[in-house]
Amino acid sequence: MFESLSQLALQQYWWVIVSLLGSILVFLMFVQGGQTLIYAVGKTEEERSLIVNSLGRKWEFTFTTLVTFGGAFFASFPLFYSTSFGGAYWVWMLILICFVLQAVSYEFRSRPNNFLGQRIYEYFLLFNGIVGTVLVGTAVGTFFNGAVFSVSDMNLSRWETPYHGLEAALNPHNLLLGISVFLLARVLALLYFLNNIDNEQIATRSKIRLLRNAVAFVVCFVTFLVWLLIKDGFNYDPVTVTKTVNLEPYKYLHNLLAMPVVLVMLLAGIVLVLFGIIRSLIGSRFTRGIWYAGFGTVLAVLSLFLVAGFHHTCYYPSIYNIQDSLTIENSSSSHYTLTAMSYVSLFVPFVIAYIAWAWRAMNKKQITTEELNEESHKY
Repeated sequence: MFESLSQLALQQYWWVIVSLLGSILVFLMFVQGGQTLIYAVGKTEEERSLIVNSLGRKWEFTFTTLVTFGGAFFASFPLFYSTSFGGAYWVWMLILICFVLQAVSYEFRSRPNNFLGQRIYEYFLLFNGIVGTVLVGTAVGTFFNGAVFSVSDMNLSRWETPYHGLEAALNPHNLLLGISVFLLARVLALLYFLNNIDNEQIATRSKIRLLRNAVAFVVCFVTFLVWLLIKDGFNYDPVTVTKTVNLEPYKYLHNLLAMPVVLVMLLAGIVLVLFGIIRSLIGSRFTRGIWYAGFGTVLAVLSLFLVAGFHHTCYYPSIYNIQDSLTIENSSSSHYTLTAMSYVSLFVPFVIAYIAWAWRAMNKKQITTEELNEESHKY
């Protein structure tokens, strides 16, 4: 089946797979967003424990998706993996440290006689929630704004600054996306609290915080999106052997107009996110906003990934030497590898079905203080 597909078709297929994993990861980062709200929404020890345990039941989904996303990128587009992960290693090391601290904190926060104390682990969760989301968003921003690297004729990459990725945070467009991801994670977390926690005080504070964070998110994201649509993009010639790269004005706007399905996905995603927020704010008993906003997030982020990689676009531009920019064509694995992996990808729906089943089993009813007191294992 997959053997008959062309190299380009397999490259496009795997870019969709990677993009879908990335969009699901952004949705699941509501866990990180919730960690930044432990003290803002939880005012008592009991309320903070409810919040931490509500998030603790989902943090492994985020971590697993992050690892799967990185693994899929490595297997399908190894030149990107070696260039970015090998060159911009300070950024990726900080992200890794953030997630290691998260894992340790959930496991040891409530352990008796832990030598750091409960509050230190809560600060670790706060650190993961802020730094992790901003850095992930900033790293994704380089898909549109480029990075300072070069690639030799032997596909050996070299990072051309001593800061190894940290310089990406100095680009205001990258940073704006990082802040947008941070605010979106908080918005989704507040919607999740309304859906998952049975506590009137937490629900009231969540709605107050939801309005503030939603307004800030909309302003940041719309600014990022408008900026993206009017900026120059990196286009490559698909006909010539050398695949010459050049700057094209309004490149990402042209991509959206050339791919109407992706444009509809983006608009539908934005509408669903706004519907989930507004309906949750005006509905006194409406608790399903996380599903509307979550599905909208996946659609919107997926469309941005597709805009970055499709329609002859360099998804990882080099601002050191524009001709070294990476595309789905020049950075992918061989036809044989992509074909073999494509058969493995047929198991993805079963994995998603298992996650959905496990989620549903854990969310049959809202978490309460009484249930938490009866739990043998608490985060």
